[in-house]
Amino acid sequence: MTLETPVPTRRERWSWGSVIPALVGLGFFMITQFDPRYFYVDDTESGAVGNWLQLGHLMREGEFPSLVLDQWMAGNYPVEGQGGLWNPVQIFINYISPSIDDMALFATLVKLVFAVILGWGVYRVALEYGARPYWAAVAGSAAPFAGFTLYFEFPSWVTSLFGMAWVIQAWASGIRYARNRSNPLPMFIFLYLAISVGYVHNALMAGVVVACLMIGEYAYQRDWHVPVKLAAAGIAAAAAGAITFLPGVLTSSVTWRSGEAGTINDNFLTAPWSETLTASIPSSVSSIESWTGETTYAPITYIAWFAIPALAFIGWQAASRGLRELCAPLIMLVFVLLFTAGPSAIGQVRWPARLLPFVAVTALILLAILISKYGTTKNLRARMFAAGALVLILAIRAGSSGPQYFGRHILWAITIMIAIGLVVLTAKRWGSAAAAGLIILTIAPVAFYQVATYSSVLSKWYLPTSQAEAKANFPDWEGTTLQLGTRSLTDTSNANSDLPWTSQVFGNYAKVLDLDYVNAYTPVGHQAFSDLLCITYDGSTCDDSFHRLFQEDGYTGRTTADLMLLDRVVLQNAQFMRADRQPPPLGWHWVSVPADIADTVSVLERNDGPISDQLGRVSATVNAEATPISSEPDTEHVRVSSEQGGSIVFARLAWPGYTATLDGEVLTTKGLGDVFLYVDIPPGTTNADLVVTFRPPGQRIGLVGMGFGAVLIGAMTVLYYRGRRHSRDGTSAITTDSL
Repeated sequence: MTLETPVPTRRERWSWGSVIPALVGLGFFMITQFDPRYFYVDDTESGAVGNWLQLGHLMREGEFPSLVLDQWMAGNYPVEGQGGLWNPVQIFINYISPSIDDMALFATLVKLVFAVILGWGVYRVALEYGARPYWAAVAGSAAPFAGFTLYFEFPSWVTSLFGMAWVIQAWASGIRYARNRSNPLPMFIFLYLAISVGYVHNALMAGVVVACLMIGEYAYQRDWHVPVKLAAAGIAAAAAGAITFLPGVLTSSVTWRSGEAGTINDNFLTAPWSETLTASIPSSVSSIESWTGETTYAPITYIAWFAIPALAFIGWQAASRGLRELCAPLIMLVFVLLFTAGPSAIGQVRWPARLLPFVAVTALILLAILISKYGTTKNLRARMFAAGALVLILAIRAGSSGPQYFGRHILWAITIMIAIGLVVLTAKRWGSAAAAGLIILTIAPVAFYQVATYSSVLSKWYLPTSQAEAKANFPDWEGTTLQLGTRSLTDTSNANSDLPWTSQVFGNYAKVLDLDYVNAYTPVGHQAFSDLLCITYDGSTCDDSFHRLFQEDGYTGRTTADLMLLDRVVLQNAQFMRADRQPPPLGWHWVSVPADIADTVSVLERNDGPISDQLGRVSATVNAEATPISSEPDTEHVRVSSEQGGSIVFARLAWPGYTATLDGEVLTTKGLGDVFLYVDIPPGTTNADLVVTFRPPGQRIGLVGMGFGAVLIGAMTVLYYRGRRHSRDGTSAITTDSL
């Protein structure tokens, strides 16, 4: 039989659309019954949630965050990008996060919402290209549980999930706009949301989607106005979202992400095309190199058990005559397959396998469309034979990546063939909608099997899930603290191990505790500061860090600890054994710690008490006098004098973006050792006003871009409705309603 594609009714669209949140919710429920912490792993628990909490606290205090000074290289949120400072949905998540005690539950619920948004986006795209609602629902239900999403984005890389969900929604709205079924605002909004998440791969894919739509819709409609208006909507969104990335790009020269390495290929997280032949075997592990070694022991390239075998039930001769409308998804699929195959890094863009979810999504969309329009069971015996041959090839290819699981692969091959037979039988007896429903019922159980069978491919830190519990079990160390220690010297890989979370902080754990620690998670870093204290992305330090911290600077005569205005230094005993038995540095003393953590850390504090609560951030003067007047994260006001000329040094990291004026005259800001911000004071200065301000590089341009984008999209919306009014007055416009 050949499946026809009449226009679905509103009831059909909404009925099948409602299946997606139900199925995704069921899948999440089943997974959390097996592992309640499944969605609270690695970067989510160590990075993202801590950022949500700190940004939420800052927002509630009335501060629009730019710098969190005591976090030093992790405290420049505009440069970090992924804080979603300009993303209204992320702002809402940040704002409510401090009110929710169970952080694992909160992260799970947030990811559930975005998994539904992603599934609905896939559903909408498939519908716009003419898929039947039930086959579109199959694609939308399967997309959130594709292997890479299930094993990387759901547990850890939450910003990637956010961005992809918005990109796919933008794709659907872009089709509608191109075909005069919608105004340009939805496309613009979804593109802006995707860009302002701050995840570079999704910003890239937002641009790719617009480009693919421009080419595909021109090929389909043969009207040059269509790509022009799509390009204009994309330009408006890019201009409005540029403020998210401009500070990072313009600051990159002082960070780890300078891109100086250029284009390289070390095969890390690259996905060769042969991995396509494991896309329908739920038991297949991957030859992709990741943190588990040259083989990733999880089905991260899995798309859906039916994805490859379904190709046998498409009338390809008929399909070949209707591919013009599918130019956009076909070009998209080609692009992501090429990109994911490598190289490993192109400047600042690294790890191309991160786009594997787009491979899965695009493949599922195309499959739903092709099955809807050209699905057939004619010559059933030959098609069943072809499907069997495809499944056999899949099993053999899966065996090459994971030969130790070959028996498991064969069992799945047999299971898939039985399932294919049942689906075909259901379609012939009860219709295609029933067959689609049967497939949907299998998606969550397969995802549960994979989660229950294959362990996480990412680190589990086993941080406390309760904010209240975390704070109650940690010392109330107020003031600015620096921890010297290394996470690798603690066993955080087992919930039953002696976890360090009652005395030590790594990643963004200090943000959960709402304590002022230098140590925090950063994917960007500051190269000079990192070199000074040999501090890494997760706040770990090297064996020499203690010596470096208390070494005097030749220009100021102050130690690094003094220049940072530190109140306390916590030393990990595993790295600095018996440190508290040594004489303390001048001006410091060892303090007693609670008995239950005395074996894990030693603590230094200043003899004269905390200094971080002093007014202002002046940490040293050279041949000058300084009287702080006021201090804010972005502004420092100091009254200075210097007869012979000198310098004022601040406990601020010398990020690009600082400016200084002395009685209104511009001074040059400098970096002491490229680390500590300072300014030179000219001779003869007496009681002059020194004002130091920080503005993220590119922020002014970014704000102009936001204004330009808003004006452009506003004008486009007006033109759209004027055009529709003229069409109603003259020839009728396309008004086909769609979801």
